[in-house]
Amino acid sequence: MLSKAGTATGEGARIERAEPGEVRVRRALLSVSDKRGVVDFARGLEELGVEVISTGGTARELLGAGIAARAIEDFSGFPEIMDGRVKTLVPRLYAALLARRDEDAHLQDAADQGVEQVDLVCVNLYPFEQTVARGEASEEEIIENIDIGGPTMIRAAAKNSAFAAVVVDPADYLEVLAELRESGCRLSLATRTRLAAKAFACTARYDVAIASWFSMRVHGEGFPPAWADAYEKVSDLRYGENPHQRAAFYARVGSPTHLLDGVNQLHGKELSFNNLLDLNSARQLAEAFEAPACAIVKHNNPCGCATSTDVRDAYERAFACDPQSAYGGVIALNRAVEVPLAQALAKQFVEVLLAPRFAEEALSVLRAKKSVRLLELPRWPAPLHEVECKPVIGGQLAQTADVVSERREQMRVLTRTAPSEQQWQDLLFAWQVCRHVRSNAIVLATGGATIGIGAGQMSRVDSVRIAVEKARAAQPRLLDGAVLASDAFFPFADGPQLAIDAGVKAIIQPGGSVRDEEVIAAADACGVAMVATGVRHFRH
Repeated sequence: MLSKAGTATGEGARIERAEPGEVRVRRALLSVSDKRGVVDFARGLEELGVEVISTGGTARELLGAGIAARAIEDFSGFPEIMDGRVKTLVPRLYAALLARRDEDAHLQDAADQGVEQVDLVCVNLYPFEQTVARGEASEEEIIENIDIGGPTMIRAAAKNSAFAAVVVDPADYLEVLAELRESGCRLSLATRTRLAAKAFACTARYDVAIASWFSMRVHGEGFPPAWADAYEKVSDLRYGENPHQRAAFYARVGSPTHLLDGVNQLHGKELSFNNLLDLNSARQLAEAFEAPACAIVKHNNPCGCATSTDVRDAYERAFACDPQSAYGGVIALNRAVEVPLAQALAKQFVEVLLAPRFAEEALSVLRAKKSVRLLELPRWPAPLHEVECKPVIGGQLAQTADVVSERREQMRVLTRTAPSEQQWQDLLFAWQVCRHVRSNAIVLATGGATIGIGAGQMSRVDSVRIAVEKARAAQPRLLDGAVLASDAFFPFADGPQLAIDAGVKAIIQPGGSVRDEEVIAAADACGVAMVATGVRHFRH
């Protein structure tokens, strides 16, 4: 039966009739693994007259702080059992969380079963990801850190956000308390909806982490039949590839690092979508070398790269490869920036500059340039070789990372003429750079520096032509004796011949064309050395 006031009648009835958006918070359930701020949150609720129910370790924390927390078994009528594996998985709690308070049948069912209402749930989950990340936890410990009751409570309260509130993030405690104080112990429907969205994202992420762990156990390095992944927003961006597109940067959950992890921005405007794309390419290229190196990227393609014994020399040689394209580029350096290098950099227009450290005097020089974004990465993490994904209509393509792992001793000399030791060094350098250039990719190099790059062409011979033209425009005297790297085999002899006619004396390529004999013959006819790697490195 329902009373005229709209409250269910009968023994144990506690749920009040309400319309969505009109619920007053009278009772809250707190059950958290991460106990940061929970005592202050519970005390704030208690001061507002909200009854606090709690479980296990959370209850001990609250009682120890002098907060009168009611035990979950007193509320549910069911004791915590099985070492805490079962403590909230009881119908009385989920009826309290899921009851529609504008439905007479729901209110009557609650009255018949003596269900008390719960208006707010504060839950965060067992530290499954942190346990896995430690790297030393046993399988038993990892499985024990799979939370069951927590996600169920979160999802129930979030589903019924029209009548209940769910808080999963300690960062929301102060805001929730402030709204309760200002509005007579009520939370707006807009706030409850926002908290519900955050809650479902929390449980989705949690399930992804668990699914990924189990998939790795079953499939190892293979690809599972279903792909689950989760990302967290790191920051909003100024805009996307174009000013009319909105954009944000998300980091993959569970990844040991990400593009901006540990990066401090010391100067300049916020980073854009295109800045981050180019920064990713520049950083990956600079990370490929142990020697002092500089990588300059424009429109997601290297336009200059060099290694040297001195990072300033590496920068100057990388810039010399294509000064016109380097204008407004993104630069990554794997050594600190001192004053002489800063003075050289200040002569150019640079969009983004990444380095492990900037000397204070160097910063003063560079900060005179208002537009340049200065990024400091003191501790460069080891390069990641995670699965790479590319979006397609309605889905994504996934592949293992493309890593240049082939060594000199695995490569074959195809021609009668073998490379000299210096040519070998230049060939290996150019081959490493080639991996980072969009296909069809051609890299001309000498002395550990690029002198011409051809990228993104539908015809390989066109890429050779562009690389040669770039070299002739910027450093024509270095063409004679240069080496060439091609990311895939030459289908015809015309590409190598064009480079040989320009002065190239050694070539590295995967090999494997049906016309390999013609290609090798063209090199042999001119006394040019040619090496086959047996591996191609397309970058589409």
